[in-house]
Amino acid sequence: RGDVHENQIINPGETVLYTYDVIWHESPIEWASRWDVYLSEDHMVPAQVHWYAITNSILVVLFLSILVTSVLVRNLRRDIAGYNKAVMTPLTDEEKDEEMDESGWKLIHADVFRAPTTHPMLFCVSVGSGVQICIAGFVSIIFSAVGFLSPAWRGSLLTAILVLYVLCGSFSGYVSSRLYKCFRGRQWQLCTLITAVFFPGICFGLFLFFNIILAFFHSSGSVPFLDVLILAAMWCCVSVPLVFLGAYFGYKKDVITFPTVTSTIARAIPPTSFFLNPRVAMASAGMVPFAAAYVELFFIMTSLWMDQFYYVFGFTLIVFLILILTCAEVTILLCYYQLCAENHRWWWFSFVTSGSTGFYLFAYSIFWFQQLEASKMVITYMLYFGYMFLISMAVFLTTGMVGFISCFFFVRKIFSTIKVD
Repeated sequence: RGDVHENQIINPGETVLYTYDVIWHESPIEWASRWDVYLSEDHMVPAQVHWYAITNSILVVLFLSILVTSVLVRNLRRDIAGYNKAVMTPLTDEEKDEEMDESGWKLIHADVFRAPTTHPMLFCVSVGSGVQICIAGFVSIIFSAVGFLSPAWRGSLLTAILVLYVLCGSFSGYVSSRLYKCFRGRQWQLCTLITAVFFPGICFGLFLFFNIILAFFHSSGSVPFLDVLILAAMWCCVSVPLVFLGAYFGYKKDVITFPTVTSTIARAIPPTSFFLNPRVAMASAGMVPFAAAYVELFFIMTSLWMDQFYYVFGFTLIVFLILILTCAEVTILLCYYQLCAENHRWWWFSFVTSGSTGFYLFAYSIFWFQQLEASKMVITYMLYFGYMFLISMAVFLTTGMVGFISCFFFVRKIFSTIKVD
């Protein structure tokens, strides 16, 4: 550089050669440990932060477990014993009326298993889609936790999630068909088709729209056309047939039986107070599961949108299990209070109550977007909020499915313990 005394003049059309030097230094780090500097978060976030967050979540779960046990077991044991005694022991008409008035949830035994009147097919599709997402996500986290999916293999985690999601299509078809047959539905072909294209269709359509815009801007983030065709082939040639295969075995099964007989005319739902209003419960219940996974969610969001490595999948597995357990306990508790208020429309209530965790996730993503200091381009906002919408929708379907399945077995269990004339 010291020999350069004046600028070089470049004539039009003249070729310019750029050169550079590379100096190699021997490193004492072993080849097998080359990723440790990226995978270790001690220089950014100590491992104690994850343990503190998990400890806090476990305490929340223990508190909920004690609350559910103390409220439900004590009340249910008293109600079931009193109701069975009233059935077995001859009482006067006034005593029977008093006994029935004291126990609200047993009054709806003829309506509690009535199929939902609002969009029963969409309900079956949502539950089936939640099962598929939950199984694929759970298996992906386990594979990552045991080390099968390493960040040294670029794109291995995303590829594994896509492959596992496609292969789990049979579970989605099986669950949705079993529910739809339980509801005495007639359009089983349409239900299976919507199950196969509902969530995957939304994801693929939004992805294709964003990819076209990125290709128009000549962005390096756009996916090649051949890869888009491969995704479409995986969806149409593997996922959809597996959904229909699972639905075939689901419809071959016997109809799910219930311990009580459903009446012809639906029972009227009495008015409730503000705190027992189903809308209030559905809007606020998701706050508890979201709080249980909030800290780990922050690290996941940081690695997802700030190009940082995330490799503590053991913590992710623990938080995922805590999230599922919290959703189940909160939904069972709130569903019990709705049954006590003689509200027999618990199908959608249990799903949306637990699934509202996805709404809180999307609201949090709006708040978290301020930390990105992103550009003012419209495509930046579209990409971020579009993909966060898909993630929040997946969380909504997964947590909603967990809440419904928990309440389904809970309601069947309590109504199978009473004797009905």
